[in-house]
Amino acid sequence: MKTVRLALEELFRQAVLTLEPGFSDWQRLFFQSTADEKFGDYQTNFAMAASKVFKKAPRAVAEQLVAALPENKLVDKVEIAGPGFINIFLNNGYAADLVKSSFTEKWDFSHINTDGTVVIDYSSPNIAKPMHVGHLRTTIIGDSLKRIMRFLGYQVIADNHLGDWGTQFGKLIVGWHRWLDKESFEKDPISELERIYIAFGEAAGQDPELDELARIELKKVQDGDPENLALWKKFVDITLSECKRIYEYLGIDFDTYYGESFYHPLMPDVIRELEERKIAVESEGALVVFFDEKSNIPPCIVRKKDGAFLYATSDLATIKFKHDNYKMNKAVYVTDDRQALHFRQIFTIAGLLGWDMEFVHVPFGVMSFQGEILKTRAGNTIKLKDLFREAENKGLAVVEEKNPSLPDDEKRKIAKAVGIGALKYSDLSQNRTSNIDFSWEKALSFDGNTAPYLQYSYARVQSIKRNAKEKGFEVDRSADLILESGIERSIALSILKFPEAVEKSAELYRPNFIADHIFDLAQKFSSFYNSTPILKAELPLLKSRLLLAEAVAGVIKTGLDLLGIDVVERM
Repeated sequence: MKTVRLALEELFRQAVLTLEPGFSDWQRLFFQSTADEKFGDYQTNFAMAASKVFKKAPRAVAEQLVAALPENKLVDKVEIAGPGFINIFLNNGYAADLVKSSFTEKWDFSHINTDGTVVIDYSSPNIAKPMHVGHLRTTIIGDSLKRIMRFLGYQVIADNHLGDWGTQFGKLIVGWHRWLDKESFEKDPISELERIYIAFGEAAGQDPELDELARIELKKVQDGDPENLALWKKFVDITLSECKRIYEYLGIDFDTYYGESFYHPLMPDVIRELEERKIAVESEGALVVFFDEKSNIPPCIVRKKDGAFLYATSDLATIKFKHDNYKMNKAVYVTDDRQALHFRQIFTIAGLLGWDMEFVHVPFGVMSFQGEILKTRAGNTIKLKDLFREAENKGLAVVEEKNPSLPDDEKRKIAKAVGIGALKYSDLSQNRTSNIDFSWEKALSFDGNTAPYLQYSYARVQSIKRNAKEKGFEVDRSADLILESGIERSIALSILKFPEAVEKSAELYRPNFIADHIFDLAQKFSSFYNSTPILKAELPLLKSRLLLAEAVAGVIKTGLDLLGIDVVERM
């Protein structure tokens, strides 16, 4: 099923080719929603953008285009404004039929280049440490982008690049032998591993020889020593098991968990290729890539003096693996904005090596909680499992206030959906590059652009349907959709513009465009609900309005699902 914008483009192409058969610069033909509905539903500035091709004034081009439009059911009327803007008003019957078709047909996104694989790298926790709020934004944003791109037809691989290799393991092994509390480890293994890691850091401050001992233990891991390798695997398995419980709670999954250890065998080949092609050269004992001065990128060390590899080496090995094993469409990395320079270096080096693919760094800002920026070193980092417990308790308080008579198990289910939904939406509803100051009061509000407001809007439609059923009416998808009032027409058009919001979110890697769209739709439906009788209307209008409400609920549910947020049947 074609989106409205695509249908308009195809219609106007016919008119353009009637006037200029050899025209080929179709990027100039673009339609966007109007800011004010009184100026139409869509608008294009094509007449101004292409006037030189037609060798006429823009307004004259617009007039000829409108006159050349073939007979169609899509457009009700067209107006020319200003120097040559073309404003299009859609036909009500076409809009109504398309809304009805959306119940059973999928939107056509075949105009998007989805050929190949998109690998999205996000979350990336470190081994032997509990996940904390610092992992929240990358995990939530990455999961939403995965859902959005799959909705558009991309083949997406969600990759969790684990920090499962490096000096911390030597320190953990030393700590394991010296300070392990076996009873605590049995009760909460990940917390005990964190404790002994911190204990090592404190002890090493007094005894520098511990660092050398840690290097020796790490070397044993790298050399395949059975005992140390078994400990390393134990640490990885424990952490991954804990992380997967958190992901399952959040409704998030990954296709691959390729950590740094997976790519470690590839790193020598990367180094060899960089040296052979003289992309990297030795400098003061280290191997370094120097960039063109015009690029304004500082040198990148890919191998240290002692022969050790770095994050840059690991990321280059990751790209090599993707290049060699996938037919790549895009390689997407979701990390905080402090890593922007690192990825500029890595992507530039990959280009020099000829690893052709589209590289995208999706940066995000800092999340603070009620004005306090949480930092691990300050000892005030909130663990995710504690945050989720608080989210569910906050959600339960909302349910107890709104609907105390519900069964306890249903209250708990709704509480989780509301609490976790509020947490996710407070992030995804904002421009990801912005810093976020989170507060439960704002996130759980039923006023404004929040998850509970949207979940309540969806639940309201379900309540309408239950009330209708008690009166003997059910949603009839074969009924006529009558766009009698301006608000009904506005709702229908908002439903039809939803796939365009999804496209825009994918193009700019910003889920907030979906959040903005479904919030606007929910507001329109609220105005409709408060001003227009539904179940008290005459039968044809009752069926139509019930059908329109069902369509609204479908878009809200789909939009929230693309954000990784559950809906509830009642609140």
